Amino acid sequence: MLITLHSNGYEVAVNTMGAELKSFKDPSGKEYVWNSDPAFWMRSSPLLFPTIGNLRNGETTMKGQVYPLVKHGFCKDTEFEVKDLSDDTVTFLLHANEETLKSYPYQFELSLTYHLSDNELSMEYRVVNHDTEEMFYHIGAHPGFMLPVSSGETLADCELVFEKAEDFVSYEYDLENMEFNTEKKVVQKAEGNTLPLTVAMFDSDAVFFEHTNSHRVSFLNTHTGKGVTMDYPDFESIAFWTPAGGNAPFLCLEPWNGSAIFHQDSDIFSEKRGILSLMPEAEKTYHLKITLEA
Repeated sequence: MLITLHSNGYEVAVNTMGAELKSFKDPSGKEYVWNSDPAFWMRSSPLLFPTIGNLRNGETTMKGQVYPLVKHGFCKDTEFEVKDLSDDTVTFLLHANEETLKSYPYQFELSLTYHLSDNELSMEYRVVNHDTEEMFYHIGAHPGFMLPVSSGETLADCELVFEKAEDFVSYEYDLENMEFNTEKKVVQKAEGNTLPLTVAMFDSDAVFFEHTNSHRVSFLNTHTGKGVTMDYPDFESIAFWTPAGGNAPFLCLEPWNGSAIFHQDSDIFSEKRGILSLMPEAEKTYHLKITLEA
């Protein structure tokens, strides 16, 4: 079921399935969120929890037992409860249940609140551990945005502008072994705080920066300055992805706390690179903001 938020002509739609952002339109009706065309990618903004990316052989060890856990976790295929709905705000809630316990043996509570204020969409992720043991997890976002281009323009007419200068050294994803490796790095062709976009940079899947000086990045058309800005103050890493080949008219901006499996990681979930944890009855919130640059 779609939930729609409104604020001074701006409109956001979020699906109760996965608490997934499906649309963000300006007052002219222009759409900024990817339309989920299955020819390229059937999703638009999955919530990544309790893992990010893939695990080795699709399974991991938690509480001394081996559990299957799908890529990016189960939230994307799970119906969320709707709480505190108003014209411009909604909270989606998920508790551990019989299904989640089959792949993640923790009693958790997860909520995602969306608040729309004109051209700004604020998102608050809240994780609570109701288990009797320390709980381990990753959390991240994966929103896809339509390329801010006009007829005849492509991805190469766009750029990423960070708030601070970066070294732009990313980890290469090994497609054969489906893992990152700390010894395989790529220096992206960039200068200062600006990273030009090319089709070739996505030949090996996502471009992943494990640590950034910045916690704000803009995805913009180099000619018009239009696009989106994302603030990710509570996320350590960020990745960017579009399907290889450059034919898909969207780009994902993905703030992460965690990542897919690294070659150096063990198969024990609590030992994963970038793992987060909460003690019993502890909680943590993470904030994200998307601003339309029209």
